[in-house]
Amino acid sequence: MAASPSPQNRKPQPWTEVAPLLVDVAMGRRAADLVIRNGRWVNVHSGEVIPVTDLAIVAGRFAYCGPDASHAIGEGTKVVDAAGRYLVPGLCDAHMHVESGMVTVTEFCRAVIPRGTTSMFIDPHEIANVLGVEGVRLMHDEAAAQAINVFVQMPSCVPSAPGLENAGAQLGPADIAEAMGWQNIIGLGEVMNFPGVAANNPTMTGEIAATVAAGRTVGGHYASPDLGRAFHGYVAGGPEDDHEGTRAEDAIARVRQGMKAMLRLGSAWYDVAEQIKAVTEKGLDPRNFILCTDDSHSGTLVNEGHMDRVVRHAIAQGLAPVTAIQMATINTAQHFRLERELGSIAPGRLADVLIVSDLATLEIDEVFARGVRLAKAGRLEVEIAPYPYPASARDTVRLGKTFAAADFDIPAPDNSAEVRARVIGVIENQAPTRALEADLAVEDGIVAMDRRNDVCQIALVERHKGSGAVVNGFVSGFGYTEDCAMASTVAHDSHHMIVVGTNKDDMALAANRLGQVGGGVVMVSKGKELALVEMPIAGLMSDERAEIVATKAEKLSAAMRDMGCSLNNAYMQHSLLALVVIPELRISDLGIIDVTKFEKVDLFV
Repeated sequence: MAASPSPQNRKPQPWTEVAPLLVDVAMGRRAADLVIRNGRWVNVHSGEVIPVTDLAIVAGRFAYCGPDASHAIGEGTKVVDAAGRYLVPGLCDAHMHVESGMVTVTEFCRAVIPRGTTSMFIDPHEIANVLGVEGVRLMHDEAAAQAINVFVQMPSCVPSAPGLENAGAQLGPADIAEAMGWQNIIGLGEVMNFPGVAANNPTMTGEIAATVAAGRTVGGHYASPDLGRAFHGYVAGGPEDDHEGTRAEDAIARVRQGMKAMLRLGSAWYDVAEQIKAVTEKGLDPRNFILCTDDSHSGTLVNEGHMDRVVRHAIAQGLAPVTAIQMATINTAQHFRLERELGSIAPGRLADVLIVSDLATLEIDEVFARGVRLAKAGRLEVEIAPYPYPASARDTVRLGKTFAAADFDIPAPDNSAEVRARVIGVIENQAPTRALEADLAVEDGIVAMDRRNDVCQIALVERHKGSGAVVNGFVSGFGYTEDCAMASTVAHDSHHMIVVGTNKDDMALAANRLGQVGGGVVMVSKGKELALVEMPIAGLMSDERAEIVATKAEKLSAAMRDMGCSLNNAYMQHSLLALVVIPELRISDLGIIDVTKFEKVDLFV
């Protein structure tokens, strides 16, 4: 079957404008555009599965949901027989970063629509750290053009930790207040500067106040295990949700304080299993729990899924299927004050509905958004045109020099024969790191790596201003056993360049290669390029199809494994090594950062 024309820009009319038409269809005075017959209605309002249900849809919205919609069928009505299959609301991702998929908003949508995602709440703080307000506006406008609902949260922390890093741009309260007037802004993105909120930092309080004044939702990010005064001060400051919990007690504490606990399953973050025990074992009200992905790269999207993957995982942890679906639909809609628009199958809501063969495995047969079938049997049925990005979004990797191996030398202090150094310790499947220490040998005045004990080198290369500056340090956990280096211009959140390697010549080669292609991620070994994913848009996103990017990403993963790395989604771990808002130890363009104290520390102990 040939693909249908693009449904982009086909925006539904407001409920208030089409309410008379909805009433006429519900009453049988007008014919529906589409009727889906004989389904089992997964009602997320009542928590029931209701058999023998018909849905009548007109103007992109549900008009009738009940036992018999024959009165709404006219000459021009399209009829779909659900044949006893489940009718499930379109899935919502409550918190995510499109840039982590390595693709544009359009290509991300192409990848996830067949998986049943019809609503996304995106925080483009990655591109904001590179291009500022202009970058956010580009993604905002692209999001508004999609065939599904893509809402944008205005990034709150650019840079994420002022005084501990420098980004390519800065945003403040005035920028947030202005953006709250944009049509597709749904709230404030995750407030990562939790010490700033607890300290009443005027930038943080100003941004939160501007968001509340606009009646929008304030996103949270409390990345500390300390649930004492600092946590209480943060909650009092206004954030309404949090996705950084990893323990059941984290979820419990947030819900008790009136926040929504967002449980994430991304490419590298497996935080649902422990936290869902707050519901399955402690009996907390599931209405206050929301499922999300946070960060999913293209390989995960193409090969494993998106929110369907998260819902299946939650069910596998002991949740009833309907409860898990509520956490990915109505709970999200209510949190963002959109219950009257989406998140359920009910009259007046946007007609986002999935036809599902098996509820527990969430086997999705057909995907409808705004009353239009977009996918069937896992394949798109519509054309979705690429979104053009201007040249100004592509020339962003400015290195200022050609790097050599010597740029990655770490001189030993005081001509020491041995040093004790701080080492960033990677934790598999989690965002936090460990603050480790290692005794390292000195050779000709330069500190040596210790590959036998899994200590290799990390460097942060400044890439926004072309200063040529390099900050060097050590990292453990990748398990590289060969001469190699991997470089990435995706380096949350300021997005300089991170290079991790066991060989300095390879580190220089990898850094220079990304300067040539305008950003992305590359793996080299002994002077040979093993894998490359080009990301020319802000050094964060590819303009190729998600399937192509996924294939390149898999080649990258294979190259990392060949070099000795066995971490799950090691690329995602690599990209977070500069995230100076999550404990314990990170690297920034200013040096080594102890995030438990929010201060710069010496590399050597």
